[in-house]
Amino acid sequence: MSHVAGEAPNPWFHDEMTEEIRAEMVANVSKVVAHEGDTVADGAEIVILESMKMEIPAVAHHAGRVTKVAVAEGDVVQEGDLIAVVE
Repeated sequence: MSHVAGEAPNPWFHDEMTEEIRAEMVANVSKVVAHEGDTVADGAEIVILESMKMEIPAVAHHAGRVTKVAVAEGDVVQEGDLIAVVE
């Protein structure tokens, strides 16, 4: 896996091709943007989270195919909860 020198590698990458997108904070799932089977680009929004009246996009950190979406609109996620998997 490549990353910027001096920056810690993303712990949610299992290998070069698989990324688990996880919640960074407690939030409500406001909108599911990408669905299982969708092809997404690096930086593509997967879901929109809402916390403290702010919208926070959960994004893919590499291009690939969404193989799992583990949340639905209206769900509440806790820090570290699985949102989606991109391969």
